[in-house]
Amino acid sequence: MTDTSKALILFSGGQDSATCLAWALERFESVETVGFDYGQRHIVELDCRPRLIAALRENFPRWSGRLGADHMLDLKVLGAISDTALTSDRAIAFAAGGLPNTYVPGRNLLFLTLAAALGARRGIGALVTGVGEVDYSGYPDCRAEAIDAMEDALNIGMDSDCEIHTPLMHLDKTAIWQLAAELGGEALVDIILEYSHSCYLGDHETRHAWGYGCGVCPACALREAGYGGFIENRVTIDGK
Repeated sequence: MTDTSKALILFSGGQDSATCLAWALERFESVETVGFDYGQRHIVELDCRPRLIAALRENFPRWSGRLGADHMLDLKVLGAISDTALTSDRAIAFAAGGLPNTYVPGRNLLFLTLAAALGARRGIGALVTGVGEVDYSGYPDCRAEAIDAMEDALNIGMDSDCEIHTPLMHLDKTAIWQLAAELGGEALVDIILEYSHSCYLGDHETRHAWGYGCGVCPACALREAGYGGFIENRVTIDGK
């Protein structure tokens, strides 16, 4: 039996999954995290995960008691069978079909399958993932239609009643920054800025106002633009 008051967060160490973790900590009695080593080029994101978790524990006592075990799963076979700019050293570009070559086929579907299996073993009935169909670069496995179908398939195939939550599904990056501010104020925004990683090229040395990154890859461009919109909105609201 699984318990829907317990959640397992697909936690990469990026801005979106960090925001989802905070979202879940506000809503569920018990929260665990799971990350995946799939041979990603930006492997530094996995180093950011424990730092983010530690910062949340330290700065948010109300969440600390709800934050349980962290899990790391080896999915390097996905990198071995992929031919993408996220799993090999190649220039980021758009493929013939219109998708960027950062798209890793089946990635989110495999993530959800393994997370559901782990959750079933640990009696967890809710999965939370940071996919969305606004700033998603056209990835087909980020769409609500795909997630709904995946939830149905998992529940049929595992004879379970797992729920998949996608709190960022209809939010752009500006709105995601705003959600973080609503959940944890300036402290959470600062933690995401300092400890999370989204850059596809794995640059966690160059610090910008919006966090670390190369500043030129698609992930950095979205994060920078979103943060700029967030700051502009905040200034307007504050009347400064």
